[in-house]
Amino acid sequence: MEQEEVLDNSQKDFSHNWVSSSRFLFFCQVFLFVAFVLGGCYALYEHRYMGKPEVNVPSNTLYNPSYK
Repeated sequence: MEQEEVLDNSQKDFSHNWVSSSRFLFFCQVFLFVAFVLGGCYALYEHRYMGKPEVNVPSNTLYNPSYK
């Protein structure tokens, strides 16, 4: 009778190896946190306040209006 070799893949499986799975999930959380922070900073930079715009105000709507 031949004996078949049984391979133990429980150490390589994500759900069976608590140490490697927790390390993987930790690095995923760190990566996602950094990605969201950088994305938020970029969005704030793109929509930043560009300064006071030059607005043309008609002279008859001023506090002291001047009429023709």
